[in-house]
Amino acid sequence: MIESLLIANRGEIARRIIRTARRLGIRTIAVYSEADAGLPFVREADVGVAIGPAPARDSYLDGEKILAAAKATGAAAIHPGYGFLSENAEFAEAVMAAGLVWVGAPPAAIRAMGLKDAAKALMQQAGVPVTPGYLGEDQSPERLQSEADAIGYPVLIKAVAGGGGKGMRRVDKLADFAAALASCRREAASAFGDDRVLLEKYILNPRHIEVQVFGDSQGNVVHLFERDCSLQRRHQKVIEEAPAPGMDAATRAAICEAAVKAARAVDYVGAGTIEFIADASEGLRADRIWFMEMNTRLQVEHPVTEAITGQDLVEWQLRVASGDPLPKHQDELAIGGWAMEARLYAENPASGFLPSTGPLTHLKLREDIRVDSGVQQGGEVTPHYDPMIAKLIVHATDRAQAAAKLAAACRAVEVWPVKTNAAFLARAAADPAFIAGRVDTGFIERHAARLVPGAEPDSAVLQAAARAVLPDAPNDPWTALAGFRMAAPAWREIAVEVAGRSHLVTLDEAAQSGASRAVTLPSGERVLFRDGEAWTFGLPRPDRAAGGAAADGSLLAPMPGRVIAVDTQAGARVRQGDRLVVLEAMKMEQGLVAPFDGVVAELKASVGAQVSEGALLVRIEKAG
Repeated sequence: MIESLLIANRGEIARRIIRTARRLGIRTIAVYSEADAGLPFVREADVGVAIGPAPARDSYLDGEKILAAAKATGAAAIHPGYGFLSENAEFAEAVMAAGLVWVGAPPAAIRAMGLKDAAKALMQQAGVPVTPGYLGEDQSPERLQSEADAIGYPVLIKAVAGGGGKGMRRVDKLADFAAALASCRREAASAFGDDRVLLEKYILNPRHIEVQVFGDSQGNVVHLFERDCSLQRRHQKVIEEAPAPGMDAATRAAICEAAVKAARAVDYVGAGTIEFIADASEGLRADRIWFMEMNTRLQVEHPVTEAITGQDLVEWQLRVASGDPLPKHQDELAIGGWAMEARLYAENPASGFLPSTGPLTHLKLREDIRVDSGVQQGGEVTPHYDPMIAKLIVHATDRAQAAAKLAAACRAVEVWPVKTNAAFLARAAADPAFIAGRVDTGFIERHAARLVPGAEPDSAVLQAAARAVLPDAPNDPWTALAGFRMAAPAWREIAVEVAGRSHLVTLDEAAQSGASRAVTLPSGERVLFRDGEAWTFGLPRPDRAAGGAAADGSLLAPMPGRVIAVDTQAGARVRQGDRLVVLEAMKMEQGLVAPFDGVVAELKASVGAQVSEGALLVRIEKAG
């Protein structure tokens, strides 16, 4: 067994690898950028080595620095995790040339599967079904147009060297092909330095199904069944599950056999995933499922496979890299129950899923499920890397129970002041169409209106906030401060401020409180967490009328961010439109201006301060 392991990655996957390595008695070495020095994975490793500034190209993508760290710390092996250098054949070769063990796919397999056109041709030779399309060398616009016409619209143009949804265009009719091809090529050249494309028949009701495979150096290959990753937004996975809903035994046997064939075709060793696209218009059928690509690494969603098989895939990787045979034969593997994973991101669904960065002043997740996270309360989401906060993984006896468990876990998320997609995830997991298994890659787009929460608090949030501000009866507001009317039911109107706006709320005794919890932060700020959303609340300020916003002279932070400029001072006279404060978040600047002529009555903002969304920055009083 490997004695010491350098993890050439960060965040949650670094912690995940460290956890298994520690259990196996393997010494771990973390490498980290300046931006990650305070993250948990650095503390949890036996040794930490700083390798450069925040930009990935200067740290996690710098193979020479990583190899130098391995040499300096006496590492015997390098695990690349996923992303960064995990599918870089040149880096894998450099690791092996340095006399270290590469805990990843063979460089030849990485190369064979790295170019989509060559991989598809190889799969055809191996007898693996591939999507109808064009993989030819002739890349002239005229030939591509002709092939698209022959395939039949809609078609999908895909960059040969593409990935992550980049360099991909759907074309619905002949007249749009030329412009889409030019756009796709520009994006591919910019992202990958290669503007070659391939064409595929676009599947109108596509399901994204993938099979986990594993090979060892003795020539053994097994599969660990399938995952369904159809719930996607802009080609990025949102919720993954295993097994796939609607998959019968015969179809499972066919797709898993095809996946093993694909792995054998490239003499595969280690963890890999064969991705298929399925035409789900008539349910899942073996003759309507085609090879799409292979990921020659461990996948983000590997925990759902671990949950249904009871296997530790990182342990498998480490044992196989050490030269051991696979821990299990195919007939020793079986599916047990149902698992789902949701990716909790720092993003704001109500504003088009814009990234949300800043301090994690409050972070509380369910403790009765598996949570893979790279951050902790008191940490920070920075703009330098992927903004995933955590993966929430549930396991149950059947799909309905797993969906209910996942929805409950997402509703219970408490994060502040960073915005998250928790409420969106909860709604998706609880959606009747999702529960019924009617999923494909267009699910989120079709149902966005009911999945994406609104920007303003709904009546249930206002009711919960109103109850929370009642001082004398936290458990039963009807026993205190209740109004009284002769021969009529009691009533009570409560003035409450939620997200910087004042509301007059008539308490409804019949209203359901839902999954809500009020928290007072160390700063004194009060936050209401309900069904995955977070709202500041409290009693209204005396100078703020119901519904007040900038019109009452209070300038509130429209997003969490850092104050980079203050152009006024307390007592200063300002004119309508004068810029007073500038905020920066995710390298975007936003200026706040005076809503009318007046005097600066309060100035809370200071240069360099991190502020949460809804925080008061400046208050202007109208000039007398």
